[in-house]
Amino acid sequence: MSTVKVEEQLWQHKAACKGPQATVFFPPSHLERKDEKDARERRAKAICESCSVRRPCLDYALEIREPHGIWGGLNELERKQLLARRVG
Repeated sequence: MSTVKVEEQLWQHKAACKGPQATVFFPPSHLERKDEKDARERRAKAICESCSVRRPCLDYALEIREPHGIWGGLNELERKQLLARRVG
């Protein structure tokens, strides 16, 4: 792996989502009701609000077209919409 790639991913070590709260950033393995999903996403986005590496996280998710979870404070649909605005 190149030095640049390693440095680009160092943000992951500073992410506020590390640790036991990480589960709120991705849907559970069981079916999730809409109100449960909304509450989980609000909790995840609140953690993102105070994160010092929110922008690199979002940039990474956009670059790799991450299809799941909350990244950089945005969910899957919000990231798709952002990408569409950038292209369009």
